[in-house]
Amino acid sequence: MPKTTFTREEIQSFAQLSPFELKDKFIQIAQAVQADKPGQKETSSVQMLNAGRGNPNWIATGPREAFYALGYFALSESRRVWTADDLGGMPEKKGSGARFDTFVRQHPDLPGIELLQRCVEYAVERFGFDRDDFVHELTDSSVGDNYPVPDRMLKHAEQIVRGYIDDEMFDHKPPPGNLSLFATEGGTAAMCYIFDSLMKNGVLHKGDKIALMVPVFTPYVEIPELDTYEFDVTYVEASMFAEAGVREWRYPEEEVAKLADPDIKMVCLVNPSNPPSLALSQRVADQIKQIVATSNPNLLIVTDDVYGTFVEGFRSVAADLPRNTLLVYSYSKHYGATGWRLGVIGLNDDNVIDELIAALPQREKDRLAKRYGTLTLEPEKIRFIDRLVADSRQVALNHTSGLSLPQQMMMVLFSLFDMLEEGQAYKLRIRAIVQQRLELLLEGAEMKISDDPHRAGYYIELDLLAEAERVHGKDFADFLEKNYEPVDPLFRLAEQTHVVLLNGGGFEGPEWSVRVSLANLDDLDYLKIGHHLRSIFNDYASEWQASKA
Repeated sequence: MPKTTFTREEIQSFAQLSPFELKDKFIQIAQAVQADKPGQKETSSVQMLNAGRGNPNWIATGPREAFYALGYFALSESRRVWTADDLGGMPEKKGSGARFDTFVRQHPDLPGIELLQRCVEYAVERFGFDRDDFVHELTDSSVGDNYPVPDRMLKHAEQIVRGYIDDEMFDHKPPPGNLSLFATEGGTAAMCYIFDSLMKNGVLHKGDKIALMVPVFTPYVEIPELDTYEFDVTYVEASMFAEAGVREWRYPEEEVAKLADPDIKMVCLVNPSNPPSLALSQRVADQIKQIVATSNPNLLIVTDDVYGTFVEGFRSVAADLPRNTLLVYSYSKHYGATGWRLGVIGLNDDNVIDELIAALPQREKDRLAKRYGTLTLEPEKIRFIDRLVADSRQVALNHTSGLSLPQQMMMVLFSLFDMLEEGQAYKLRIRAIVQQRLELLLEGAEMKISDDPHRAGYYIELDLLAEAERVHGKDFADFLEKNYEPVDPLFRLAEQTHVVLLNGGGFEGPEWSVRVSLANLDDLDYLKIGHHLRSIFNDYASEWQASKA
C-alpha cells in the first residue's frame, strides 16, 4: 500500500487534538472517496469499520421489556384514579401491591410482565420492602409525575442499586458501613459533579497536586488541565512488560509509590482500565491501602468502575478503602444503555471528605455556610454526598435536583435483572462476545498480548512500537520513531482501509499505541481490522527494508 497522502506536518498538527476529536477526522478520511473522473458521483463499496468508540452494539432486552410492562401497569393505576379521555390521575399507594398481582394475572401475555413480577418478588424478599411502598415507587416514578424525593435518589432505588454494587463491584463482600448513592446522568455527569464539588467545598484548590493512573479515559486527562483547575498532575504509569515487546499494562511498585507523597491530594483511575481493559491487581490495591494507612491518610480516590462486570470476581478499590474512595459506576456499557444516561456516585457515610470539610479554617466554613445556608439552618452538617446534589443544580435549584424518575426505574430493573439467573447468564454472554472479538482481532493482526485473568477485553490497547521491536528488533522500532509520527498508522488505516481507531497517546498511554473498541462492531469485522493492521505494519517493514538497500 502507498504511504498516507498527508504530510508529516499535517499529521503533527492533527495529533494535538483529543483522541475523540481526532476520531472525527479519521471518520472524514475513511468516508472520503476519490471519484473515478471529475463530476462523477462519489461511491464506495468499502464499509467503514469504526472501532474508535465504545458504544456497545448489544442491548439487554429483558429488563427493557419489564420496564415497558411496568409502564402499562402504571397507566392503569393512573386511569383508576381519574379517567377523562387522555387525562389520568396520580397513582395511589394503598393496595398497589395487590392491584399489581391482579394486573399480572390479567395480562399473562404482556411482554416483560413475568420478569417484572419476579423482579418485584425478589426485591421485596431480599430487601424487606413494604410491598405497597415499593410498587407505588415503581408506578409513580415510571409515569414521572413527581419531582425526585429524596432528590439524591429514591429510597427503594438506592437500596436496590446498593445491592447491585455489593454484588458486582464488591464481589458480594461489601465493606463495613453504609454506601450512600447519588443517581446521575451517566458516569460523565458524575465525573463533572465530583471535580466541581471538591473545588467548591475547598477540598481541592486550583493548582493542587493530583495523580492519574494511566493510560486512562481521556476526560480524566483533559479536565485537570482546564483553567478552572490547572492541577499539577503526577502520572502513575502502567509500564510493566510481560516479555520483550509484550506490554503487561501493570503498575510497577515504584510507580504506585508516587502516591505516598502527601502533597498528592487525589488519584483518579478507571478500573478495569480504559484502554488496556485490565482490573487493578490486588498487589497494587494492597500497596495503595498501605500508603493510605501510613504516608497519605487523606488521599482521595476516584474510581470509575464502569467495566467491572466484565471481569470475574471483580472487586473495586472502594471495597478496600471505603473511607477514601468516591465510586463512579455507569450502566451504559453492560446493558447497552449509553442513551439512557444512568450512573451513580457512591460514598461511604464514614469518609475523609466530610472530615476534611469539618477541619477547614473558620473563614472557609463561613463561606460554605453562606453557600448552603438556604438549604438548612445547620449547613455545616450537610454531608458531601448531599452537597454534590445541591452543587449539581447551583444550590439555589436544589429543590428540583435529582435524576428523572423513569431513569431511576430503568436503573432499578437493570439491577434486579442482574440479581436473577437470567441476568447472570446475560453477563456471561456479553463477556464471551468481547473475548471472541479480541481473539479474532489478534488472529488477524498476528499480535501477541499478555495472558491476564483480570482482562475485561472491552477494549484493547496495542503498542505498535513494542510490537515492531518484538517482530523485527530495535532497529525497526528506531526507524519508525525517526521517520513517522506516532499517529501515522491511524491515518494510513483510515485512508487506505476505511478503519477508524483511536490513538493511545491521547489516553496518556504510549505514543505509538492504538485503542480498539471490541464492543461496537460485528465479530468478523475484528478479523478484518486485524488483517488491515498487520498489512499496514508490513508496509512499514517493507519501507524499512528499502531504506537499507
